[in-house]
Amino acid sequence: MITPFGHVAGGRLIAETVESIRAVQLQDGMIPWFGGGHADPWNHVEAAMALAVGGAVHEAELAYEWLRATQRPDGSWHTYYLANGKIEEPRLDTNVCAYVATGVWHHFLVTRDSGFLEDLWGSVELAIDFVLSWQRPGGELVWSVAPDGTPGRYGLLTGSSSAYFSLRCAIACASQLGLERPDWELAAGRLRHAVAHNAGGFASKDEFAMDWYYPVLVDALDAQTASDRIDERWSEFVIEQRGVRCVSHRPWVTAAETAECAIALLSIGRRDQAAALLGWARQHRCPDGSYTTGVVYPEQSTYPPGEQSSYTAAAIVLAEDALNMLSPAAQLFVGGSLPRGLDLDAGREPDSRLSTRRLPVCAESSSSNSPELSARL
Repeated sequence: MITPFGHVAGGRLIAETVESIRAVQLQDGMIPWFGGGHADPWNHVEAAMALAVGGAVHEAELAYEWLRATQRPDGSWHTYYLANGKIEEPRLDTNVCAYVATGVWHHFLVTRDSGFLEDLWGSVELAIDFVLSWQRPGGELVWSVAPDGTPGRYGLLTGSSSAYFSLRCAIACASQLGLERPDWELAAGRLRHAVAHNAGGFASKDEFAMDWYYPVLVDALDAQTASDRIDERWSEFVIEQRGVRCVSHRPWVTAAETAECAIALLSIGRRDQAAALLGWARQHRCPDGSYTTGVVYPEQSTYPPGEQSSYTAAAIVLAEDALNMLSPAAQLFVGGSLPRGLDLDAGREPDSRLSTRRLPVCAESSSSNSPELSARL
């Protein structure tokens, strides 16, 4: 594997983290959470992005081939897969399905391989069209769809935020290929407007850190609102010298959330604060370069017990990339270069309603409130 980290302090350690991801990848390209575990398309893509950053381009492209091979005719993917193509959870998650666009655009930025972009365009287009077929009148996305096409009853702020970023990446893919998708640009504007202003359109998940920082991470808010949002709940979610809690009322610090929050801080110019968070996240590092998913304080026991997850390692690599400019894709999440879609907020005063609690909506599934699932919505 060719690694671009020779000039970076701690470069060997980052390369070992990339290698820990490659070590769990299966022959068909699937990247499970850990050896013998399941995979989901969102975290699979995040791991593929980390592989590309680390120079493992062939393995990253094998991961995208697995996605193309498992994509359903309607453009979607199931939520969880096991080895040998077995489906563990057949539900369809719009945000999960959208994330292929982020991965494909990221891979193109790393490699500048137009052939790869052309080959994967069909999968991106199918996926985004599927996702947008579930956009609600308020702009938000239905988060969950049953395999028979029955939609869920609500949207999730984290999911719609992430899908907004993926949609922007999809528009960038189209533009690079000389294509126009004005319907996507309108949908992106509506989705951003929902994230920034339609607080009542989402289920109440305020206790989860991702709902706090994701609208900032994906650049859906104006600069002042984004900064205020981070400050408002910093003390709830951050344990100083430890990292970001997965859930505000539990002492579970998760390395992936800590790394992603660091990227969110970078996106609003808070480099020193981001570097501090990422430094705390490195406490989760294992000797082989892998990362424990979470730690419970003050006991300092791992949570889930003994788990090192590929998606956690990937989040660390992507944050290191954003902080240290390791790859040509380093500024994807922090550079503000992506198209934003049609501006539906022109002339509108900044809206602070996102800092308030959203209306509660009954959960459709108890699994959506589990620490494992909530951390990766």
